Amino acid sequence: MTLLLLLSLACIALVLFRHLLAQLRLEPGPPPSIRSLTLRLGLSLGLLLLLLLGAVFGWWRAPAGHPPSP
Repeated sequence: MTLLLLLSLACIALVLFRHLLAQLRLEPGPPPSIRSLTLRLGLSLGLLLLLLLGAVFGWWRAPAGHPPSP
């Protein structure tokens, strides 16, 4: 699960970087900011949903040396 979280965060960062590059050069067609925003919003909502489901179903464990919270 940790790998999936890190991969999701990396994808969000990649979309942000791609949006920055698209802003620096003009591309034909619809504004790249609309596509980038849509993709970033979808990835962020997916990550939020994954975190919420992980908290509900107990997929996340406390780090070693820390007692689990009640």
